[in-house]
Amino acid sequence: MTAMPTTRILLADDHALVRRGVRLILNGEPGFEVAAEAGDGAEAVALARAHHPIDLAVLDVAMPRLTGLQAARELSRLQPGLRILMLSMHDNEQYFFQSLKAGACGYVLKSAADRDLIEACHAAMRGESFVYPDAVATLVREYLDRVRQGREVPDTVLTAREEEVLKLIAEGHSSKEIAETLAISVKTVQRHRANLLDKLGLHDRLALTRYAIRAGLIEP
Repeated sequence: MTAMPTTRILLADDHALVRRGVRLILNGEPGFEVAAEAGDGAEAVALARAHHPIDLAVLDVAMPRLTGLQAARELSRLQPGLRILMLSMHDNEQYFFQSLKAGACGYVLKSAADRDLIEACHAAMRGESFVYPDAVATLVREYLDRVRQGREVPDTVLTAREEEVLKLIAEGHSSKEIAETLAISVKTVQRHRANLLDKLGLHDRLALTRYAIRAGLIEP
């Protein structure tokens, strides 16, 4: 009898205890193996390159350097066939829709990971989508309400580069530090900052930080 192929998983979460718990859940399922672990989104992207082939990425939504959403976008671009699941503490419509746009095929609440994660992983590897059960009715109702009112599904108005700059601003980095991190000039950082304030209708760094928290770019 031919053995089932092992699903190699990349796990990314900036909390070591959470990673340990999720790893135990995943490795306890026959046919699943956590092949690589990352503590932030940038490391996840690097490990996906180094540990090819990776079949499935399980990414925390909010992480340092690159968020899970940013990492998902990059991984989808680099490895179009990679299946991606998002893990989140937040029962939040905006995060869910942004996860789908970033290339994820499922969204699992950390509070229900012991119940839902394995099911979500199997669905992902079958080429199906997964939404945690309690969210389905709410998401459908809110989506239909938006359609009836002529409003768009929640989305980001920022470019990927503006998101990167916003995240670093909200984390407290100076313009010089941001310029060095992103390999751009200080003037370019300042221009992005001005564009962010203008686009979002905000007035200072504190307001940008609050927006970054609401958008899931950093944790409160």
